Amino acid sequence: MIKTIIAVAALAATSTTAFANEQVYNVKVFDHVKTIVQSNGGGGTRCNNVEVPVYGQSGGASGGDVFGGMLLGGLLGKGVTNDDGGAAVGAILGGIIAADKKQGRRVQTGYRIERQCYQEEARSTYKEVYSHSTIRFFINGKRYVVDFQK
Repeated sequence: MIKTIIAVAALAATSTTAFANEQVYNVKVFDHVKTIVQSNGGGGTRCNNVEVPVYGQSGGASGGDVFGGMLLGGLLGKGVTNDDGGAAVGAILGGIIAADKKQGRRVQTGYRIERQCYQEEARSTYKEVYSHSTIRFFINGKRYVVDFQK
């Protein structure tokens, strides 16, 4: 309804005595939009403090670790060979394996605060907004176009 009122008003504004007896036909109103870019901020360097794990070396095998390895190796050596010599060899190998397993292990000893920065990209959105309107019509076979703002 509003478009019709605008069309009639535009025709009345453009009519002169020369068009008084002419017939206006095929009247159409069009709304036009344009695309605008809106920045949502962002961009630039952003930094945060983060906790980073700190690692160290373990001190090696304890006496209990070596003794447990020797005991288990001795039992296995005796069970496999059914001989005391096999038990002695098993005990020695069990102690060596237990000591070797614990040597130089990396263990977490705590945390340290570290500042880490990164580059953040700006974000944009595209939005269509009203630009203007046109009314198009014909008089005596000639096409007329009038731009206007609502």
